[in-house]
Amino acid sequence: METLQLPLFILLSFLLLLLLSTSSHAQNPKCNVQDQGSTLEVLHVYSPCSPFRPSTPSLSWEESVLQMQQKDQARLQFLSSLVAGKSVVPVASGRQIIQSPTYIVRAKFGTPPQTMLMAMDTSNDAAWVPCSGCVGCSSSAAFASAKSTTYKNVPCKSPQCSQVSNPTCGGGACLFNMTYGSSSIAANLSRDTLTLASDPIPNYTFGCIQKATGSSVPPQGLLGLGRGPLSLLSQTQNLYKSTFSYCLPSYKSLNFSGSLRLGPVGQPQRIKFTPLLKNPRRSSLYYVNLIAIRVGRKTVDIPPSALAFNPTTGSGTIFDSGTVFTRLVEPAYIAVRNEFRRRVGRKLTVTSLGGFDTCYSMPIIAPAMTFMFSGMNVTFPPENMLIHSTAGSLTCLAMAASPGDLNSVLNVIANMQQQNHRVLYDVPNSRLGVARELCT
Repeated sequence: METLQLPLFILLSFLLLLLLSTSSHAQNPKCNVQDQGSTLEVLHVYSPCSPFRPSTPSLSWEESVLQMQQKDQARLQFLSSLVAGKSVVPVASGRQIIQSPTYIVRAKFGTPPQTMLMAMDTSNDAAWVPCSGCVGCSSSAAFASAKSTTYKNVPCKSPQCSQVSNPTCGGGACLFNMTYGSSSIAANLSRDTLTLASDPIPNYTFGCIQKATGSSVPPQGLLGLGRGPLSLLSQTQNLYKSTFSYCLPSYKSLNFSGSLRLGPVGQPQRIKFTPLLKNPRRSSLYYVNLIAIRVGRKTVDIPPSALAFNPTTGSGTIFDSGTVFTRLVEPAYIAVRNEFRRRVGRKLTVTSLGGFDTCYSMPIIAPAMTFMFSGMNVTFPPENMLIHSTAGSLTCLAMAASPGDLNSVLNVIANMQQQNHRVLYDVPNSRLGVARELCT
């Protein structure tokens, strides 16, 4: 059996390389798939169908991992500022990197519709797109509001104007300023028809970006899937009943796409749920009650305070689609990491790579890891917990401690750990569900 597996593995590896090397959209016919019903295709930002994919992959594996860690650092700083109720613009350390989103979906704005590839973000509410003439925006695409017959500015006296951050009035129109990651954004609050898959949503309120600084703004905008007042859920309550799910494809299989399913129809029936918790100060974040973590068969000894939910301080655990690698507050991470190392074998030499402090330069047998939530256990297979170098010479535990310099109190269940799972957000019933699913 083994003699047959090796040539098959080599053949599959060759096919994968061949697919990854296909940079032309014309050579990849699946790129023109039309979204149907209320389901949108979810693409990794470096998918062959993504215009944001680097034309020449110049980074080594180690460099690309370090870059992802650096992006995560800015993301965690942003999430920490949300929790603390402060608006801060963190300064990116080291070389400036383009902080593109991890997963993107197709959305259409205006009449006639103009297609934008927008980042999906569960920890933000508003949608915003770069508009024609935007200063400092990426040149990849901009929404030409002048070409839409249904576009209009939101007036200053509109109730929506009080729901954005730092609103001001300009010629009767509502303007606002906000921070996102390491960027600041100035935008007009606008209304137009938003079309998602087959669903037109008239008079959708969004930000039309006029000016941007920094490197964190997704090139073609952002679709906020939080649960605050200007989010997609709030604006489409009648249509989608504040319910959605997604399945994120593995970043190791860039040719696969996942899906974002909007509304209660077609959601999985056999799925375990955990209650969603409410933080009145940060209503958009999806908090859950993480009560324990099991490594192999052992439930790790974690101080209860490291996992406790506290609306006043913002501490607790959230699911987030924009962070790549799961972060645990330091006492929780150290306990999990130490048990992981013990299970892998104490005699093996442990090395580090950037923020990852548990790496091995030889093959390892990794224990399964189970995150135990109220009413729901999720066991992540090794492929969701480990990253491997291209040559296979280095394997790292793909988790880290929350940055100490941020006084971070958040545990973040990130998108690498969520890959190949259907994650269902059922806001009316205040619950979140997770089930294994191959996202292809």
